[in-house]
Amino acid sequence: MGYESVDKLQKLLAEEVFSYTNDRKKAAGRALGTFLEIITYYLIKAWRLEHHAAIEKPLPEFANADITHNVEFTLHGSKRICETKYSDDDLPISGAAILRSLDFQQDGVSRKTAMLVDKHNVIRNACTLATCGSTFINAYVDSLRRRYSVHRLHMHPFAMFECKRVGVEEGAGKGPQTIEKAKQGSYVARTVSALQRIRKADGSLAGFLQKSESDFIITDYYELLSRVINSEDGELLRNFILTVGVVSNHGNWFTSDNPNKELKVLAQSYDWLLFLTDKGISEFITDLLIDPVTEYAAVREAFRKSYSAEKKGNVFTKVKMDYGSDAALCSYFAKNLKRIEGWFNVISPKGKSLKEMKRDLSVLANKDWESFYGAF
Repeated sequence: MGYESVDKLQKLLAEEVFSYTNDRKKAAGRALGTFLEIITYYLIKAWRLEHHAAIEKPLPEFANADITHNVEFTLHGSKRICETKYSDDDLPISGAAILRSLDFQQDGVSRKTAMLVDKHNVIRNACTLATCGSTFINAYVDSLRRRYSVHRLHMHPFAMFECKRVGVEEGAGKGPQTIEKAKQGSYVARTVSALQRIRKADGSLAGFLQKSESDFIITDYYELLSRVINSEDGELLRNFILTVGVVSNHGNWFTSDNPNKELKVLAQSYDWLLFLTDKGISEFITDLLIDPVTEYAAVREAFRKSYSAEKKGNVFTKVKMDYGSDAALCSYFAKNLKRIEGWFNVISPKGKSLKEMKRDLSVLANKDWESFYGAF
């Protein structure tokens, strides 16, 4: 079953899932925003970058730590501490219990109240157990192999992902908050990395990077971006963050023939701007929420449990996910990765492909961050 537009899908969800709400279309729109975040996170997992990931970690502006921004996902230098198998008899699995099992006694540790897997078999993605100075401890559940791993991550990320979706009110041609969301995303993308953008008189972009107190690099932005990513120079990499924006909803952001102002604002601000197509979100909803095969039925069950009138808690978000739904999502993304990657259009940089962005992320993930930041 296919749908011509996200708007028709939103109406379908409004009628079939959110009919009990006062504003069913608005509730369906919020759910579509959640889908965008979930698709992005499980794509990160499918790319084997999960053990570098944190969710909604406060991200300070470059050289201005008094101001921080919560973005959906950040990727950090990561070092595995352990991996452990478990069964249902071990539930619940708390962060405190994991730290006790590791005999974690490091000075300056701030332990978090965290439940990696609760008694109802709901997992917490990228679960932070503790912070320790310039590092933090995260645990990750591998639902397909029935185990979890614990990693130490450096506080400063090497990449960030921010998701933006704006719905259209009934009868309106454009969402009223579209430009404000675009400005917000643009501001964050421009302020968190040491690599800064300068607009030249001819309209092209130059990059500015201060390597040391008296050493400044100014050259073509994308040449400098590539130089930093492929460098092994800690002075270039330590305060650099690759910025990735992920947006959805054709009707609000642009038409293929006439990109509007909001998309242009974002495209000139992020290092990479990806657009999740109507076809992509339609296939996600159809395959997993409307007409799933038995293997993926747990996804629909978790979604309906989370958004029904009798819901007792949400187990279908980027942060908390029902265990069976997590396993089904991981399996779906692994088996359909090439098709899912085709759901995205690369808006900027022009002429670049998703394969090149994946390559950049992989290169950064495999840097020797310990040599740049010290042991962690």
